[in-house]
Amino acid sequence: MTAETVSLQPALVLRHQPYRETSLMLDVLTCDYGRVPLLARGVRKAKSKTVALLQPFAPLAVSYLGKSSLKTLTHVEASSTPLSLPGLAVYCGFYANELVGRFLHPHDPHPELFADYHCCLQRLATGLELEATLRSFELHLLTCCGYGLQLAADSHGHALLGHLRYRFESGHGFVADDLGLYTGAALLAINNHEFHHPSVLSQAKRLLRTTIADHLQGQPLHSRTVINQVIKYHE
Repeated sequence: MTAETVSLQPALVLRHQPYRETSLMLDVLTCDYGRVPLLARGVRKAKSKTVALLQPFAPLAVSYLGKSSLKTLTHVEASSTPLSLPGLAVYCGFYANELVGRFLHPHDPHPELFADYHCCLQRLATGLELEATLRSFELHLLTCCGYGLQLAADSHGHALLGHLRYRFESGHGFVADDLGLYTGAALLAINNHEFHHPSVLSQAKRLLRTTIADHLQGQPLHSRTVINQVIKYHE
């Protein structure tokens, strides 16, 4: 099998962890090749300056090669200034990272998601509208992975009506129900990524949390637990 060689690919680090004494195992999201596991050899040596680059939220250009699924990093350089996420935003960034890592299979290209993810980080870096930013990214992620929600029509294909209430049936869609947890008006707003009203934001959070949990088969998101603990601590 011929070794795959990729040069100066736009990338962002999703996760890293020490490997042996001087190396790092990385999970990076690239523009053209999707999520790529990388081995960065020797970057933790005392005189290495590379490890400082390999941090989450830092736009990079990476080069790598390898025959197996795990590639070897051969070069990395900063492509722009690292994004600084203030306060709670940094935990939201790690949540976005964990979502990408859970939903994307290695080496499955999603150029549109790379752009959405980078935009999400840029919005988080402002420290404003954190929940709306995450809800919008969750919608983009589900759509890119083939799990997009039909938010303009009910389970029978009829257009949602703003004055009605609906219940959500996983795998089927929305069904008109006077006791439903979702209003037609809120679902239409969510479909347009309009989260200005607190009620819309609340319903979006409930719906997306349910949907994501279904696709992850109940496996917990560790970053979400951390966010809840941070919020509780500061209450």
